[in-house]
Amino acid sequence: MRSLIKLSALSAALIGIIILASSTGYGQMAVGGQAPVFALDDIGGQRHDLSTLENAPMTILYFFDVTSRPSQEGLLALDSLAGRYRKADLKVWGITRSAKQKVSEFVSQSRISFPVFIDNSKISELYQARFVLPTVCIIGPGLKVLDYIQGGGETTEIMLVKLAEKELQRKQTAIAREISEKVIQKNPQNADAKMVKGYAELKDGELDSAAKTFNALSQEAGPGKVLGEEGMVSVYAQKGQTQEALELADKVEKAAPDRGYVNTVKADILYAKGQKKEAQAEYRKAVSKKSAAPFQKAASLNKLGRLQASLGNLSEARELYDQAVAIDPYYIEATANSAKTYEKEGKWDKALDGYRKALAGDKDDLFAAALAKRAQMMVALQNDVERKKRMDELAKRLAERFRSQQQSASKDPEDAWTSRPMVMTFVDLQEKGALPERDGLTSVLMLQLTDQLNATGRIQVVERILIEKLLEELDLGSSDLADPDTALRLGKVLAAKLIGTGSIYYLPAGNILSLRLIDTETSQLPKIINRQFGANPSLDSELNQLYHEILTAVMKAYPLRGYIVQVSSDRIMINLGSKQGVSEGTKFKVLKEKEPIKYKGKILHSAPETVALLQVVQVEPDLSYASILGQQMPLARDDKIQESAEKK
Repeated sequence: MRSLIKLSALSAALIGIIILASSTGYGQMAVGGQAPVFALDDIGGQRHDLSTLENAPMTILYFFDVTSRPSQEGLLALDSLAGRYRKADLKVWGITRSAKQKVSEFVSQSRISFPVFIDNSKISELYQARFVLPTVCIIGPGLKVLDYIQGGGETTEIMLVKLAEKELQRKQTAIAREISEKVIQKNPQNADAKMVKGYAELKDGELDSAAKTFNALSQEAGPGKVLGEEGMVSVYAQKGQTQEALELADKVEKAAPDRGYVNTVKADILYAKGQKKEAQAEYRKAVSKKSAAPFQKAASLNKLGRLQASLGNLSEARELYDQAVAIDPYYIEATANSAKTYEKEGKWDKALDGYRKALAGDKDDLFAAALAKRAQMMVALQNDVERKKRMDELAKRLAERFRSQQQSASKDPEDAWTSRPMVMTFVDLQEKGALPERDGLTSVLMLQLTDQLNATGRIQVVERILIEKLLEELDLGSSDLADPDTALRLGKVLAAKLIGTGSIYYLPAGNILSLRLIDTETSQLPKIINRQFGANPSLDSELNQLYHEILTAVMKAYPLRGYIVQVSSDRIMINLGSKQGVSEGTKFKVLKEKEPIKYKGKILHSAPETVALLQVVQVEPDLSYASILGQQMPLARDDKIQESAEKK
């Protein structure tokens, strides 16, 4: 009986300790929950409110004891990172219950650049960080708690590795590499830091460096061996060494059956080979397993979501994308992919909201920006009843022309020399090869090229919305448009002189675009473009190069041609204007036909002679005025002109 009383007393004491711990600062904050909001004055007296950082990419709350060496190490490490990478928008707040004078002295001596607060408002209790120091709370967008690390001699090291992982998720690979290298220098046995370093190198496309990092890691005993071999599976896959990747993946799966990322890499390889059922099984294995870094788990969920979306299972795809974002809030690819599922359902308002969320995560993401712009246009069209009605009617008329194989009548058929407006259209590119991380790349390419080419005035690209309406009316998909005859008929119906079509091949090491420009009147190919996108391309840069290549090809193959209408002492009027693509600064050669030569019964015609050079100084819709840069003979009405290949 006495022993029972002692046991009850002990149980009560333990319960009391647990209650005390939860109320005074022991325990753990819930990762994934909301960070408690507070406001404090820094040691300089300036007020700071955590709620103002709701949209900040990453905020670190560092609870410390100014007299503790581990606390000081962590503070100085964070200060160094925050100072070096201000552009990465890394926010750090130091919070302490230490004496203000000692804190001020330390901050002054160490020149800490981020705000430091004296906690007199029980904020440490709120974050369960009163007794175990240092305590680190990493907060993401929406003030969501991403990580929570407490105490121990290795707190700074653990914090830095977690921070490196988060920076890797944010695609801040330079920061991730630097942080992980600092940890490795201090502790060469830290396998997690080496793993982060290897994947950062992989994301940067430095395959040889990544292979070196992962190979060295795979030679170590303990968890490092599996992490290194797992990383090498990704390296082999990106290098195109698929057999080596599959063999090593099987080895890793046997050694560590709870790790799932190798299944994702296997699934990628199988999908690229056309084995989609087998790929789906591997993706499902990957998401069902427990052990993986957050960025790996999120990537696996996203890939399974992409596969489900391609099969038309849009609700399931959305659920998978949402799970990926819950694990990795910086994963804007999954956020945008989720929005794309709404777009496919015609729910443009929800799609727009999703793309805006992706842009909130990365305002410079060209991919999400292009899709958001398109979604916004579609929302506006749906709300504009009259415009939507006109668009639908036009699509129906064009569909009838397509079915009856009629095409729009050419303008000015009696004048074969004068250029008509250069109208061009793009049809959807065929997608082949691997399963890309992002959905909608072909749409982004077409949308951006359309905007860039239209902005020049030299080429008029048919509005993308009209094409989609027409394809919907005709019930034509990408497989139908792969037929060159179908694509040509479509171009003719849209009164387009050129049609852009082709394929994009998704490969582990990057993407290959094959784009053909087809003349709808002659079926000739004035330009074929084959371009390789890197593993992590700058989409903006790639599109600019592609746009310039298309524009140059069109200007070379179809130079503007017209006539002199009027000659005066100071300027020349020509019969070409902005409708045909003339702009200020455009140069024209004035041509004179040479007399043909009769030789052995044949009439030989030589190229016309350039007798003057004009430069446009004023442009109107149907005509332009040019100054004379040089001339060899007097100019007259009806003299032929042709655009000069000389760059403006």
